[in-house]
Formats: sequence, structure tokens, C-alpha cells
Amino acid sequence: MMVAALTPEATSLAVIVAAVVVLWITEALPLPVTALLGAVACVLAGVAPAAEVFRPFADPLIFLFIGAFILAEGIRVHGLDRRLAYGVLSLPWVDGRPRRILTAVAVVCACISAFISNTCTTAMMFTIVMGMLAAIDEAADATGQRPAPVFATGLLLCVAFASSVGGLATPIGTPPNLIGLGFIRNQLGVEVSFLGWCAVGVPIVVVMIAATVILLGTLCPAGVTRLDGVADHVRAERARLGPWTWGQRSAACAFAVTVGLWMGPGIILVVLGPEHPVSRWLQARLPEGVAALIGAILLFVLPGDRRATDGRWPRALGWQEARIDWGIVLLYGGGMALGTLAFTTGLAAEIGVAITGWLPTGPARATALVAVGTLVAVLTSEFTSNTASANMVVPVVIALGAASGGDALPAALAATFAASLGFMMPVSTPCNAIVYGSGRVPLAAMMRAGVLLDLIGLGVVTAVMLVVARIGMR
Repeated sequence: MMVAALTPEATSLAVIVAAVVVLWITEALPLPVTALLGAVACVLAGVAPAAEVFRPFADPLIFLFIGAFILAEGIRVHGLDRRLAYGVLSLPWVDGRPRRILTAVAVVCACISAFISNTCTTAMMFTIVMGMLAAIDEAADATGQRPAPVFATGLLLCVAFASSVGGLATPIGTPPNLIGLGFIRNQLGVEVSFLGWCAVGVPIVVVMIAATVILLGTLCPAGVTRLDGVADHVRAERARLGPWTWGQRSAACAFAVTVGLWMGPGIILVVLGPEHPVSRWLQARLPEGVAALIGAILLFVLPGDRRATDGRWPRALGWQEARIDWGIVLLYGGGMALGTLAFTTGLAAEIGVAITGWLPTGPARATALVAVGTLVAVLTSEFTSNTASANMVVPVVIALGAASGGDALPAALAATFAASLGFMMPVSTPCNAIVYGSGRVPLAAMMRAGVLLDLIGLGVVTAVMLVVARIGMR
């Protein structure tokens, strides 16, 4: 009955979307190539003109991606991420105690991944933690005090899980966040500010990080009260970093300016009110994408480290060092193109009407909508990339909200957050794949801890979004 109500354009789009979803799940083609293929197919099938199909590839959020990628590379190139990691791990409070080491690793991963790619965070922290484990093994050979092998499993899982969770804290923490925000802005007409997102994302991250530490500490106990060798290893590695370099100062300055420009308009909005001329000017002239580009451009202006060979001062970042993940950019553009067309052709509305019939009526419908959006996003993210999950699920959830006659924003945000909660399989996220490749994380251990953390995340995101539904978020 639904198919009969579809226009020819919507029918063609439905076939294309189904094919794209299959290719995303099976990864028969690289994900960005599949996204481009879907956009090209829409033009060839007459779903919409080329100018309309490819418009999302120039969406303002594309430039937020680009600026964030360049900033993250500047931080990585100059070692600011390692300085933060070893700085926290060397705190006297840690003191070589297993639970505290687990907590410190989780906090460091979450803080770094809030601003840098989850995958890059995991790769860096994986190297650091493997060094710590080697130091623990060497100390155990000398003292005979050896932790249980399962502790290494728990510490490596902590790196993967905490890196994925930390990306939820800010809009730029992980690509699914920006993808969801793009759909929310374009289809619901709601602009979620940097501070507005953090007001929801940070509490979710705090609860999830606490749950991760408690869960892994329980499932993977060390069996000893203190681990000798960790403090010495961290102290030695931190000493090797030396004093702050000019490149690190410049990268920190560019990052601080960017964060200030992200947060400043929201603070001024609260202080002066939305109708004040300064507030209106900032809202119109300084979106998050422009702020990210300003910070990125500063890296090409501020000085880097003086070269010993010729005594010259290069810039903090050269263009050849400014690596941008164009695959993510293209995947975002293709996914947004398909999602936007789903609304303009009426396909999303028809899907929403069909699924709405399965939801309960009355006040329970809003709760069910949030829960369904969260559940579907979590399940989808276990078997395909988080980015593809957001592209597939968020538009359908928005259409469901519109068809049910309620506020679709909480359900759309729930699906956006939940798209990053794939913890159970090595293929769920690159973070999981990196630590699984160490050989010290059995699949059974990852699945057992992952499914429990999935359930916890499902409950936390649903509960927080129900609060958002009550108090509102604009």
C-alpha cells in the first residue's frame, strides 16, 4: 500500500537507498564510493537535477569537517595529544593502582576524542597502553607480582570504548554528530549550538565513562592492588617530551581560539539575550564551520618549531601535512544528499506513516519513538560504520516524528547519539578493530563487555532524550 502512494521519483529513490544500504553494510565498495554512487544514481534515475543532488556536498558543515580535521592534525603533528595523555597518567593520584589506571586511561581517551578523531585517539592511546603493559610485564618479572592476563584485555577495551564514548561530548567529536545535526537543521529547522550540544553530550559521556570503568573493572580485575612499573614508564615517557615547543604553543593557541569562537556566541546569547545586536551578529556571521576554519588557518600563520638545519622558522602546519579525511567528507555529502531527497520526494514521509502504525498511541508514543530511534541506531552501528548508521537511521526517525505529530527533535538526537554506540564487534568501529588486532582481546570478552555497554548506552541515551523532550532544546 505504501508503494502505491509513492511518486516515480520516490520509488526510484527507494531502490537506490536500498542498494546503498546493502553496499554500506557489506562494504563491497569503499563507503565514500558507495555514497558517490548513490548520488550519481539519483541524477541518472531522474530523482532530482544534479544541482539539487550535489548541493549537500557544499553544506556549511562540510567546512566544519575540514577545519576540524586540520586542527586535529596540527595537534597530532606537534604531540599535544601525547602531552595531555602522559600528563594525566603521571598524576600522583593514579599511583599504579589498577582501577585508577583504568579511570585515567578512560578520562584521557574521552577528553582527546571529544575534539580529535576517535580512531586517531585509539591509535595513539593503544601505543601508550601497550607500552604501559610492557612495563608492567617487566616489573612483574623482577618482583613476581603479575596482574591477571584479563587486566590487559580490560585496559585495551577501555581505550576503544572510551574513545568512542568521548566523541559524543562535542558536535565535532565524531562524524555521526555532524551528520545528525545536518539532518536536524535541514529537516526540522532547528539549529543546535555548540554549547547546546555539549549541555546534552557531556552528561551522557560522564555517565558512560563511569559505567565503562565500573564494567571493565568488574569483568577484567587485575587481581593485585598495585602495579609496579607503570609510574616509572609514564614518568620516563613524559620526560622525553621535553619542554613545550613553539609548534605546540601555536597548535594550542589555534585550538583555544577555535573553542573560544565556538563557545563565545552561546555565552553572549545567554548574557545579552537573543535580540541583542551583538548576539544576532554572532549568530549570523560566526557559525561553527567558520570558527573551525579560522582556527585551521591560524596553523598556517603561526610559527612552528625552528629547523636546526638552516635556523628558519616554518609555519606550525604545512599544506602537505594538513591531511583531510576526504572519505568522511564525501560519505557525509552522499548520505546527506540521499536523506534530503528522501524528504523532498516524500519517501521519508511514507516510511514514517507506515512505521507509526506500530507505535503505541497517547503519551507513550513520544517515549516509544525515542526508544525505537535509539535501539535501531545501536543495532545498525554494530554491523556497519557509525557514519553510515547515522545516514540511514536519522532521516527515518525524523520522518517518524513528523508522521506521529510530535516533536521529532529528541528522537533525532537520540538516533544521532546512539549511532556511535557500537561496542560489541571488532567490525563495529575502527576503535574496536585496533585493539582487537593486539591479540590480547578475545572476541568473547569484547562481545560480553560490548553488549552490556550497548544496553547501558541504550538506557542512558533514552533517559537523557526523554528529559530533553520535557525541558526542550533549541
